[in-house]
Amino acid sequence: MTRMDSSKDIEPVTTLKRDAATLIERARKRSSPIVITQNGKATAVLQDIESYERQRRALLLLKLLARGEKDYEAGNTQTHAQVGKQIRKRLLAHREE
Repeated sequence: MTRMDSSKDIEPVTTLKRDAATLIERARKRSSPIVITQNGKATAVLQDIESYERQRRALLLLKLLARGEKDYEAGNTQTHAQVGKQIRKRLLAHREE
C-alpha cells in the first residue's frame, strides 16, 4: 500500500470541480486516496475502486474476527466433531430432497 504524501494528496474542491478526471486517474495510478478540502478543512476522500474494495474486505474481516472473539468469550463454540456431524446431517438432508 502506498503511503499518503500529505503535500501531494490534498486538493481543494475547486481542483476536483475543474479537473476531476485527472484527480481520479492520479488516485487510481497511485492507489492512494486524495483528501478533498473545502474552506481549508478536509471534507471528503477520493479513492480508486480497487483500494476501496480492498479496504472494505479488510474491514469486513475485522468485524468477523471481532464477532468470533465475542462468541468465543461467551462460550458459544463447538468442537470440530460437532461441526462435522452437523454438516454431514445437512448434506444427507439435502440429498434426500
